[in-house]
Amino acid sequence: MPGDGAPCTRSRVKPPGDNGTDTVGADRYGERRKSEPGARLDRTFQVDLRGVVDLLSHHLYGSPRVYVRELLQNAVDAITARRSAEPEAPARVRVEPPELTGDGTLRVHDTGIGLTEAQVHELLATIGRSSKRDELGFSRHEFLGQFGIGLLSCFLVADEIRVVTRHGDEPTVLWTGWSDGRYAVRIAEPEQARNEPGTTVTLVPRRDADQWLGVPTVTELARLYGGLLPVDVRVGDTPTTSGPPPWPTTPGAPADRAALQRYAQELLGFVPFDVVPLSVPEAGLTGVAFILPAAVNPAARAGHRVYLKRMLLSEHADGLLPEWAFFAHCVVDASELRPTASREALYEDALLTSVREALGDQIRGWLVRLAKHDPRRLGEFLQVHHLGVKALAMHDDEMLRLVDQWWPMDTNVGTLTLAEFRQRHGVLRYAASLDEFRQLAAVAAAQDLAVVNGGYTYDTELIERLPAVDRSVLIERLEPSDLTTRFEILDPATELALRPFRTAAQRALERLGCEVVIRAYDPVSLPALYLVSRSAAFHDQLAASRDRADELWGGVLDALAASAPPDRPQLVLNHRNPLVRRVTTLADPELVGLAVEALYGQALLLGHHPIRAADAALLNSSFLGLLGRAVPGETRD
Repeated sequence: MPGDGAPCTRSRVKPPGDNGTDTVGADRYGERRKSEPGARLDRTFQVDLRGVVDLLSHHLYGSPRVYVRELLQNAVDAITARRSAEPEAPARVRVEPPELTGDGTLRVHDTGIGLTEAQVHELLATIGRSSKRDELGFSRHEFLGQFGIGLLSCFLVADEIRVVTRHGDEPTVLWTGWSDGRYAVRIAEPEQARNEPGTTVTLVPRRDADQWLGVPTVTELARLYGGLLPVDVRVGDTPTTSGPPPWPTTPGAPADRAALQRYAQELLGFVPFDVVPLSVPEAGLTGVAFILPAAVNPAARAGHRVYLKRMLLSEHADGLLPEWAFFAHCVVDASELRPTASREALYEDALLTSVREALGDQIRGWLVRLAKHDPRRLGEFLQVHHLGVKALAMHDDEMLRLVDQWWPMDTNVGTLTLAEFRQRHGVLRYAASLDEFRQLAAVAAAQDLAVVNGGYTYDTELIERLPAVDRSVLIERLEPSDLTTRFEILDPATELALRPFRTAAQRALERLGCEVVIRAYDPVSLPALYLVSRSAAFHDQLAASRDRADELWGGVLDALAASAPPDRPQLVLNHRNPLVRRVTTLADPELVGLAVEALYGQALLLGHHPIRAADAALLNSSFLGLLGRAVPGETRD
């Protein structure tokens, strides 16, 4: 290597003409030979080491700031390894940014186990080998780093990395690596030798990386990633570790809720609704779930703050909780969960799946305890986070019982829980959509039919699931025919007298495919009711789709529509209403038609039905016609 005479290792260059497809290969001594016909010729991958370094250091990690975490991680691993054999060995990490070193470099000193020359070659120059734990004779799970590539993250901010390390009484070794893929190893000169075991890593910054190596930035990042580490970490003379986690690290130990609420406010920026201690021994996991004090969008997941062996993995880790628990923000530390290669997320494996289920059970248990011991508090929680609880109740019987007992739902007889509704009215009758409820609720109440609004998220599904957990529950979806069977049929004499009117009214609405029916019902103030059965609504949707479809799909839709003739929508005129009684006495068929068209439009509007183009045209023409008949000299367009 220029300047120091040390050996240099580079990637092997392919011989000229070797395109990887001919039968000519190179043996281990570089001599070329022809393979025998049919014989297998094994080859070695050709690696562009500079490209590998660039790939790992610039594309594996999400931000240059992770270099501080990787340096701390290696230092803590080395200290952990040394203290396994020397329990009283010092546990110190010192970071000196360029303002403190005075030569423009950043240095990190640790009191760890150090490396021998052979270990330096194995651990610092073999990319992709995860042998640190084996070389140091220490079990894998004690180490923070497990991939042997963390030091490469320093090339995000440095063009050159120098490692000065001493193991026990071995000579101090100097390793130097460059961002173009070269490295050199030699025994350090006496003036460079360390006086005690440990390692010093020196970064020579890139020209565009000054902002990442300044004292304020390094101090902030050291606190962020290493604030909970069980070693003394300082940037200059400034301590950046704050001691053990604020939550209980022993399962079953009491939690200081007031302190944890202050912690959440300082760290996350909110005072939690409640604090739920978490513990999963099989993953070495302890921590807390902070219940959010305000409603959040279930699709906008903020993620969780996850530490691995008290080193911050991510502030926004996903997949730690079940999807339904979006109302909880977790801060946890684990010793057995696996990180991804970049150590910025959790690796999805069987253990993480088990942890997710266990944490979901613990949050679910908190809800059950709240329902049992503090129903008022549960009501406050449900007002904020009912969507999460209802999502859980979709597949959890205990949560469904909780929703049944405690979640108030809209009905046409007031706000009631499902349990209260059944107690008062027996059958749990419901409208499956918000539109259905709006269209039928008032009229159903006048006929003494109590109806639950199942149109909000999950409500219909939860109602329909109730009989699965309680066989005594009777449910019934409200149909328009349920109302018409309760309306009073007119006596035969009245029906006969109204036949000319009904004929004229039917003629007016025939082009809309609507049947005119006359009944007597409450409330008297409602002149007309437009009722559409599910079959009729389905055929309306088919017709709308047919208008937009091409010839091929149009034929398919026509065949589907012909397979099940629809029920016709009904305009049910209320014979008890004074306006309808007045209209039925009209002798002019044209005026009857205009009046019925106006009643049809009013029924659509009062029932919150969608207004089609044909309906809007009918409303306009009926109003114009009525105005033309009311004002002398005006003619109907």
